[in-house]
Amino acid sequence: MAELIDGKVVAESVVEKVKQLTAELTSRHGVTPGLAVVIVGEDPASQVYVSSKGKKAKECGFNSFQHTLDASTSEETLLKLIGDLNADSSVHGILVQLPLPDHIDAGKIIQAIAPEKDVDGFHFINVGKLGTGELDTAFVPCTPAGSMLLIERVRGKDLSGLNAVVVGRSNIVGKPMANLLLAANCTVTIAHSRTKDLPGLCRTADILVAAVGRPEMIKCDWVKPGATVIDVGINRIPAPEKGEGKSRLVGDVDFAGAEKAAGAITPVPGGVGPMTIALLMANTLVSASRAAGVERPSF
Repeated sequence: MAELIDGKVVAESVVEKVKQLTAELTSRHGVTPGLAVVIVGEDPASQVYVSSKGKKAKECGFNSFQHTLDASTSEETLLKLIGDLNADSSVHGILVQLPLPDHIDAGKIIQAIAPEKDVDGFHFINVGKLGTGELDTAFVPCTPAGSMLLIERVRGKDLSGLNAVVVGRSNIVGKPMANLLLAANCTVTIAHSRTKDLPGLCRTADILVAAVGRPEMIKCDWVKPGATVIDVGINRIPAPEKGEGKSRLVGDVDFAGAEKAAGAITPVPGGVGPMTIALLMANTLVSASRAAGVERPSF
């Protein structure tokens, strides 16, 4: 049976380090990290995410600023708010909760965030830095950054000689994940819906990252014996065994089968998920440290 990679435990270790370094930054340099979260409309899932991010920020000792705007808010009004937050020296991280209402161009809003406050890592400046290996000055999207920490806990920081396959080519997970693996000296293949013989390709992977959004798509016989499997997927499927109308969360990997072949594997829930919010806190602390002229912390 595979080693279970417990994202909750690793995430908590990251958060504890953030708390410690935040206290030092505040006491020695008089700078308290500030995270501003902007939400437009009343999407229930977004409300839950925003609330959890605010709570975690306060737990870390940050100043937490929440801006809740009506769904009818104009693009111009939102852009003005972003401009004000860019200019506010007490704000070190700006996060705009997606999705946005249809009348607002999400791409335009994301690119309006100052790159040095783009703790989601979506600005073209940060995307370009990651793509060219400038990891020391880039903000990396939180989900792939967290996934990379989980891989390092199992495999170490230098992944020279290992084959990695990333299933999924999104800008938020697949592409940045591939760039992080390249930076760690992996040989990397990005696979997707048009890939020929996807099962065969997955069997070549020493590190297999699933980020495609299809429930339990990756089966046991797709996994190379001893491989490290990182399941980024979060899918809700019917669970009639729990009662009528009930559901449960599963990943993109058939966990019950894959854990028999893998050397190490993340569960869903409790794997990559907790890492995402922990790395958001880490990125905000990094931004505040830069603003204070303090050496960038590492995690």
